[in-house]
Amino acid sequence: MKNLEKNYNPKSFEDRIYKDWENGGYFTAQVDKSKEPFTIVMPPPNVTGNLHMGHALVSTLQDIVIRWKRMSGYSTLWLPGTDHASIATEAKVVEKIRNEGHTKFELGREKFLEEAWDWTHKYGGNIKKQLRKIGVSADWSREAFTLDKNLSSAVEEVFVKMYNDRLIYRGERIVNYCPYCDTAISDAEVDHKDEKGNLWYFDYPLKNLDRKITIATTRPETMLGDLAVAVDPTDERYQDLIGEMVILPIVNREIPIISDDYVDKEYGTGVVKITPSHDPNDFEVGQRHDLGQCVVIEHDGTISDGYGEFSGLDRYEARKKIVAKMDELGLLGKIEELEHAVGHCSRCGTIIEPLVSKQWFVAMKELVKPALEAYTSGELKIIPERFGKIYVNWLENLRDWNISRQLWWGHRLPVYYTENGEIIVSKEQPDESVYGKVTRDSDTLDTWFSSALWPFSTLGWPNENAEDYKYFFPTNTLITGYDIIFFWVIRMVFSSLYNTGKLPFNTVYLNGIVRDSQGRKMSKSLNNGIDPLDEIDKYGADAIRFNLVSGNSPGNDMRYIDDEVKDKRNFANKIWNASRFIFMNMEDEKEYKLDRGKLTIEDKWIISRINTLSKDIDRLLNQYEIGIVAVNLYEFIWFEFCDWYIEFVKTRLHDEGEVKDNALAVLLYSLENILKLLHPFMPYITEEIYSYLPNKEDLIIVANYPKYEELNHYEWEEKAVSKLIDAITSLRAQRLELNVPNKNKSKLYIFTESDETAGIFSKLSNNLISLANLSEVEIIREDKEIDNVAVTVKDDYKLYLSLDGLIDLKKELSRLENEKDKIIAELNRAKGKLSNEKFIQKAPKNLVDAEKEKVEKYTNMLNEVEKSIEDIKNK
Repeated sequence: MKNLEKNYNPKSFEDRIYKDWENGGYFTAQVDKSKEPFTIVMPPPNVTGNLHMGHALVSTLQDIVIRWKRMSGYSTLWLPGTDHASIATEAKVVEKIRNEGHTKFELGREKFLEEAWDWTHKYGGNIKKQLRKIGVSADWSREAFTLDKNLSSAVEEVFVKMYNDRLIYRGERIVNYCPYCDTAISDAEVDHKDEKGNLWYFDYPLKNLDRKITIATTRPETMLGDLAVAVDPTDERYQDLIGEMVILPIVNREIPIISDDYVDKEYGTGVVKITPSHDPNDFEVGQRHDLGQCVVIEHDGTISDGYGEFSGLDRYEARKKIVAKMDELGLLGKIEELEHAVGHCSRCGTIIEPLVSKQWFVAMKELVKPALEAYTSGELKIIPERFGKIYVNWLENLRDWNISRQLWWGHRLPVYYTENGEIIVSKEQPDESVYGKVTRDSDTLDTWFSSALWPFSTLGWPNENAEDYKYFFPTNTLITGYDIIFFWVIRMVFSSLYNTGKLPFNTVYLNGIVRDSQGRKMSKSLNNGIDPLDEIDKYGADAIRFNLVSGNSPGNDMRYIDDEVKDKRNFANKIWNASRFIFMNMEDEKEYKLDRGKLTIEDKWIISRINTLSKDIDRLLNQYEIGIVAVNLYEFIWFEFCDWYIEFVKTRLHDEGEVKDNALAVLLYSLENILKLLHPFMPYITEEIYSYLPNKEDLIIVANYPKYEELNHYEWEEKAVSKLIDAITSLRAQRLELNVPNKNKSKLYIFTESDETAGIFSKLSNNLISLANLSEVEIIREDKEIDNVAVTVKDDYKLYLSLDGLIDLKKELSRLENEKDKIIAELNRAKGKLSNEKFIQKAPKNLVDAEKEKVEKYTNMLNEVEKSIEDIKNK
């Protein structure tokens, strides 16, 4: 019979298998009304991005779910695609043009967009090839790009609809402006970082009184745009000054002293400068007091014209000169050091500049209500639950969404202006014979505006009769990083509810961040990034995938540790060698059929264990406990199947005829089901080994996922062999601890009062003798004194291993004393819990009962160990 290669070498088959899957159409979703659909949309990575460990993790999690559902009989669609990434891509193209000695404005919009498309075609799409390396089974035939014609049309349709519904408006508001990216950005795109800074105290002279009023500021450069100073209405120190005018130093502008509840009289001097054009809170104060606007910092971060020696200076250079000028005028007071949160552009890291600007906004007040209701009613599930609080908090505090960007790469606003200032919002260019000359708005939309439509625009919406939209929408599960719950998840929810009347998905699974071995976030500055492709080249995709998800719990960050990856490769190698061993014992053209009438106890045990495991996996995967499933598979395959069951049947494989054939039939049955259970996690190795199983007409990717069947439940055998394994493990550990050579066989006495336990060891005594290296086994029903034995106390039985001629009694006494200490520690821990009134009052009854059982169990074990110690001392 054809066998696996001697050595496990994933490079020899991974690429070949992926081509077989893709070329065979196994990823392509079918609209099949006889099946229930299951849909996942891929969080679209940047078109010019490269695969990083975060992508590898989220892609693996999605692939596990989609492969499991595909094998479980669903018509599955995993829809892939990429995002045009307006700010990131435009920054790259602007940099390229700048290096060539030009600016984007010199090129003009059309030429610049040609450059952007060239850049996208040249550097885009690489990540899609890289995703294939990790094994994603996405439907590439339905691949989408946020600037595709149909998606762009959907974006414009939504904009027009929301404008007509008065949910989109143009207004003058304070926005976060990035001088480097040269565009406004939303609140969610600002990273607030604690930085060391200063608090400067300036004196402002009063106009009509020989007196000064002191303000404190962290941004001296904005004083040029002050339009008032404000005090708390209840602050008795300044009651007599409300309504007076001060002379703004340097500018010599007269500005009023006003009172407003916004002021915190405990902060600084209790007097604050009000700069409505450069601070969001001051903007609101300015609106309330009709102060108007005064822009003193331009989009590029320089001081506006009209401010003498400061005009044209960078904002931070101007800061130094203004502080120096105030000092020169004798108006600079103390300077305090402080640490405060400073907003940075999440794309480039530049400190953002709050400034007043005419922008387009989405009014959020009405949109957030159904999105909140969807979660609070339980219709939308968020895993883990703790992120639900963040979801609610963001929706309850969401300001109107600034959606216009001063960029050229992206979805251009479908907005036109007539010569007389009329605004026309339309998908089509207005008829100039009717309106006269019209000019289209030069801004583009925030990338997240189009991404918010992703779950339904990619399926053919707004054509509600589109076949994919009718069958695959709403989608089922969104799997993405917790870091974009604000950027993307929330926006998809309210956009879908507004546009389709339906939730875009019913479950949101939020994964954590992959950190380095020291727990640090991977970054260019730390030079600690790990390339998944390099890791795949070293260890194979299956090992990387399995390592990323093993023990990984929803929403928690994980560390990427090289030794753990090596362990997962060793795991793959273990499966490979076990499979090779099975195939090596088979004969060509021979059929190995499972005969339930000829199953041994250990055969029924492994079949029942696989059955139980299948039930547990189904339950856990439905709860999205993917990390726990991976650990359970690892432990079952490595220890129970490879280390125990194969060991149990080896002697039968030395026989000929029916005994050997029956053993191989169970081995093949077990291997087939194990490969199926493992396939979503380690798709390549399972597909390769599966192809060597006899009489397999199709690939494992479309095989039926194992389900629990009552026929395969052997309760007594599961319990019996588990008890056998526990006994053998204890005896092996005891021999090792006592340094008893393996070649030295000894007699074992088993004492138990349980008829069931006695029956188990009686029936499995041959296994016990061969695998625990014993000479014989004697089961005793009455405990009696036996000379020179090593004692192991279990729950309902004791093992007396004869040490005649094998061991020093002093060593055994020492071992028992150590065992006694361990039992006492466990007993005290359980008693400690039960003595804690809070535990007794708040813990579920089953947990309290479990601790009581432990006290009883460890008390009995302690008594038995103390008796054994006393026996040795009396010898």
